[in-house]
Amino acid sequence: MTPATSSLTFIRQVAVFDGRRPQPVQDVLIDGPVIAAVGTDLVAPAGATVLDGTGRTLLPGLIDAHTHTTDTAQLRQALVFGITTELDMGGAPDTARRMRAAADERDDLADVRVATTGATAPGGHPCQLVELGMLEPFPTVAGPDDAEAFVAARVAEGADHLKIFIEDGTAIGKPLPLMSPETLLALIRAAHDRGLRTVAHTLTRTAARQAIASGIDGLAHAPADGTSDQALIEAAAENGVFVVPTLTTLTGMTATPAEYELAEDPRLRPYADPQWLADLEKIRAIAPEQRVGPVGVDPRHAADAAVRMFRLGVPLLAGTDGTSGHGHPTTHGISYHGELALLVAAGLTPAEALTAATAAPADAFALTDRGRIAPGLRADLLLVDGDPTQDITALRDITALWRRGARVERSAHLATQTQE
Repeated sequence: MTPATSSLTFIRQVAVFDGRRPQPVQDVLIDGPVIAAVGTDLVAPAGATVLDGTGRTLLPGLIDAHTHTTDTAQLRQALVFGITTELDMGGAPDTARRMRAAADERDDLADVRVATTGATAPGGHPCQLVELGMLEPFPTVAGPDDAEAFVAARVAEGADHLKIFIEDGTAIGKPLPLMSPETLLALIRAAHDRGLRTVAHTLTRTAARQAIASGIDGLAHAPADGTSDQALIEAAAENGVFVVPTLTTLTGMTATPAEYELAEDPRLRPYADPQWLADLEKIRAIAPEQRVGPVGVDPRHAADAAVRMFRLGVPLLAGTDGTSGHGHPTTHGISYHGELALLVAAGLTPAEALTAATAAPADAFALTDRGRIAPGLRADLLLVDGDPTQDITALRDITALWRRGARVERSAHLATQTQE
């Protein structure tokens, strides 16, 4: 489906969450790929499809601020659960370009922005996944003199932002090489000179401190190896970073991942990827210490740090670290609803969690055409029964969905999502 198939749609008397706060009941007009008008007592144009918004809430399409996307089936899975944009945080350049090109052409996929190859030291994370045959070999950064050429190569690959790994091995239980502080500074400077935002993989407090002090734009995970002291929380606020807690992937390595509850929710299960449901049953039988993923961290520490940062003004972005396979239960689409529930359980109000899912990631990554509901913006929209600003799980009850103004038929979407 392409934008050319879009048409006029008029949503009458619907509660609106505009990306920042709930608004009174309003009318909304979609004209082609954009939101044409928002207001009270609007008149439906002749020929428009009219939808009754009574008892429903209209929101911006959701943005997953941390994924790893390798095929179009994952972008379909994301979209069917209301995620209209994914922010990919690293992968093979050819795959990244192919995913972004497909999303540019098709409205039956979530849009995607890509990081391509992440920056790490020789032998640093995730080089161990190359040894296991889970990743293809990729270039690394030996020192500060390599930074300019490395970033230039990422720009040539088509990267929209730069991912930097600061991982000493805590999360996998064995020491890993780290880049020097001088190399980290040189990478961030080179990326900023080329207009790229920088995001650091940091699971520990030490790594988070180093990233913040070096001028990073955002943390791809909240520090989770212990309770963060107040100095770290204040440093994040003072230096203007954002944080993506990724609570669902941290809890995904525990004995009772949030995904089990998601898989049983009747609002979600009919649209879940059948292969993921089958894989989840296999994962149940794997002991937590044998699963691939964080083992030296605790999601409760990440939740505490993220919420404390948020209360001091740090933008909090909802992201899952969604992937698939390798004994990992976190996946595209359905897991995002678990992330939002975990953010609310950690202390955010439902409305704050919705901002973390819409306007906050759009602002953090300069996606100025989405993440809010206002005239002239992209018609990436989600209509749900109930009021998710009061009950975050109401977001699971999707009644209509638009991507770039094109209506997404969820049932047909599901029927084809595993065929690619």
